[in-house]
Amino acid sequence: MNKLTYIRCGDYDIPNLKLSERPETSIGKYGRMRKSYLKEHHPILYNHLLMSEKLYPHLLEIERTAQGRVETMLPHMMEAAGVTEELKVCDPMRWVGLMNTLKVQVEETIFQELIFQ
Repeated sequence: MNKLTYIRCGDYDIPNLKLSERPETSIGKYGRMRKSYLKEHHPILYNHLLMSEKLYPHLLEIERTAQGRVETMLPHMMEAAGVTEELKVCDPMRWVGLMNTLKVQVEETIFQELIFQ
């Protein structure tokens, strides 16, 4: 184990703790939602992940998995619902409505399976 060093602050000795550097990759929408959920509903798990420096990798994994699911599920659902480029040209308002509905359905699945588990 590394020996702890302390910083004198008035009458107190405060441990000189530093987290390791995080990669430049940013956390997206789904990672931030997972973080908020853990912080609010599972504070012990959140603190454990934070203190063990596993929170950021966990959030990155959630983000990547969620993005991958959106990219795979949405085209299949579009095909099943009959959403095509032809429809986009002929009836753009209907196309937008269908796309919004499909995206909400995909996100609801992702929320239940990844974010709020």
